[in-house]
Formats: sequence, structure tokens, C-alpha cells
Amino acid sequence: MIAIVDYGMGNVASVRTAFQRLGYEVEITDSIERLEAATHIILPGVGSFQAAVQEINQRHLAEPLCKLAKEKPFLGICLGMQLLFDKGYENGSSDGLGLIPGEVTRIETEYILPHIGWNQLQIENNNQAFAPFQDKHVYFVHSFQARTDQQYLVATADYGTKVPGIVQNGHVYGMQFHPEKSGEVGVDLLKVFMEETNSDRRQLA
Repeated sequence: MIAIVDYGMGNVASVRTAFQRLGYEVEITDSIERLEAATHIILPGVGSFQAAVQEINQRHLAEPLCKLAKEKPFLGICLGMQLLFDKGYENGSSDGLGLIPGEVTRIETEYILPHIGWNQLQIENNNQAFAPFQDKHVYFVHSFQARTDQQYLVATADYGTKVPGIVQNGHVYGMQFHPEKSGEVGVDLLKVFMEETNSDRRQLA
């Protein structure tokens, strides 16, 4: 069962539909018990970093999510990806979940913000699993970006600066764009995430 974390700030219905298209059982929940029962955790998000942290803390989810991310495949989407990092600076400084080293700051670009629309992925670090998505278009909506070491980059996009599009630290992944709004390419990206992490789980078993 895939659990989508419901903390009041995500496109949970459309994310659920995307995974259901791949044939998975999906549950939207903020119950720690149900999250613990899941095989995969999905953290979506739309809005500001600070507000998201407040909502997560009010539901006492931060510590359980960090614990679960050490045990299960974990995917952050859009704002949910940004929450994977140590700290964010939207509307002030807020601590993230600290699952991937780095910070989230406003995009430094001469282009108009927010970054809205379709942009091409550039695959980093010769990542073979995601190599078929080189130059594929996905849909972004954001004004802040992750700043992290090259080793955690799976894919980037050019928006007058290098913007992380997909990040990874072990079985913790993040997608800055919206795969659930990126058509067949987005669904295929979610499929690769599931295939890669299911393979990791089998190896651990």
C-alpha cells in the first residue's frame, strides 16, 4: 500500500490517481499507524515551506516521517521535495526534515518567477534508471529551489540557472515538478521510482 501524507497542503487526489493508474493501492492519511503500515510514503505539497512545516508539526508528523524515511521508500513532490532538505527560507527560516543535505532558497534567475510551465529534464551523474527521461518535458510551479551537493542530483532543469528537478539520497527521492500533472512522462517517472525502490527492498530482504 502506498500512503500519501495528508497534512492539508498537497494535490493528494491527483497524486493518488497517478499511482492508481500504475495499479497500486493508495491511501491518503495523516494517521501514523497507517503510514507505518505502508510500503511507500509520498509527501506532496503546494504552498510555502514555512506553512507546510507548521502544518506537519501541528499534526506531530515530523519525527514519524523522519523515522519512516529510514525504513521505507519515500518520495517528496514539489513542496514535498523541498521539505526533504535541512532548512528553507521562504517567509523566514524554517527547519525541514533533514533527509537530504541542503537548503531551499529563492531561485536566483533573471527569468520571471514563479517558474511555471513545461521544462526539459537534464539527467545528472549518468543516472541509468532515469536516463530515458533526458530532454523530456515536465510541469513545474515554484519560486524556490533546493541547493544541494552534486551527488544528490538525478535531474536538473535550466531556468536561467540550474534548478534541481529530481534528487535522491538512498531510497529517499524528490521531484520538484508535478509528475501528476506531467502526462505520460510523469506517470512513467513515478513508475521508475516504484521499480527502483521495490528493487532496493528486495535486495534488503
